[in-house]
Amino acid sequence: MAAPKSTATPADQVLTIKPPNFGIVQFTARGIAPLVIHRFSAKTKAQMKLKMETGKAANSKKNREAKATDDLYEESRYRSAAGWDGFNASAVRAAMISACRLVGFKMTLAKLSVFVEADGVDALEPQIPLIRIYGDPVKQEDMARVETGQPYVTVRAAYHKWSAKIRIRYDADQFTLADVSNLMARVGLQVGLGEGRPDSKNSAGMGWGLFSIEEAKGEQAA
Repeated sequence: MAAPKSTATPADQVLTIKPPNFGIVQFTARGIAPLVIHRFSAKTKAQMKLKMETGKAANSKKNREAKATDDLYEESRYRSAAGWDGFNASAVRAAMISACRLVGFKMTLAKLSVFVEADGVDALEPQIPLIRIYGDPVKQEDMARVETGQPYVTVRAAYHKWSAKIRIRYDADQFTLADVSNLMARVGLQVGLGEGRPDSKNSAGMGWGLFSIEEAKGEQAA
């Protein structure tokens, strides 16, 4: 019978994988431009689901359904079960990853290194984590164009005087506290959040969603 293989580590082998080392920092973000929010319409989502399940194609000749702008405004907002307004927490993480392009840090590593701790979840779709917005929304109506170039009026919620407390959990072996603070500062001044941000995928943005970092409180993750 062959002798069992030894599982002992050779004396000259060095283990380089360290246990996770995370830190947490909370930023106070203060808006320097309007934060404009536009969640995907629940009704549109339901219509898309129905077409998917029934296999019926959309009728291009169908008249557009009349809808009050107040209803469109309300549907554009994210609200928690407690009633406060918020924005999708994943937007901050995406913005931080995008900002890594400005400083030459690998975005693939950033995806594994920065995470956002939400203040709560959306009341209608609890799978959506939210960061609380401190500020009152107003109904904003703007001219826009669909992909075909046809103009239409878009109705969204806008927060002109707003702030948020954003908690970031980060890999302290990849980023220092100063790194995360500077990255968030770049998010606030160069990337932005929400509709019309400079880093918009569909346009050069409207200069919305920008903010400054007023305060950062760091702590060691448990």
